[in-house]
Amino acid sequence: MRTSVLKHKNALRVKRKLRVRRKISGVETKPRVTVFKSNKYFYAQAIDDIKGFTLTYSDGHKMGLKNNKEDVKQIASDLAGKLKKSGIEAIVFDKNGYLYHGVVKSFADALRENGIKF
Repeated sequence: MRTSVLKHKNALRVKRKLRVRRKISGVETKPRVTVFKSNKYFYAQAIDDIKGFTLTYSDGHKMGLKNNKEDVKQIASDLAGKLKKSGIEAIVFDKNGYLYHGVVKSFADALRENGIKF
């Protein structure tokens, strides 16, 4: 793809991201879980927006997992385990401007399967 097309696509995602971020916020007892996906890897983190602090995260790159539906389920179970260890059962899900489809949907479903409510 041409660089101008990629810049335009990224600008549209950032607009969607900011539009959603105005409406949602995470606190220590119910953090915001945000996702980032690159072409190769998938990342997720739980954030307390009041303190501006990352509570926990899961890094697909460090775990040696790719950006596909099966590997994302393992990342979700890892994050869910860390959240439960911290005593967190409920979250606010931030899909970070991505469509709720494919790996993002698979990640969210796997979080729900592991007992995290949102």
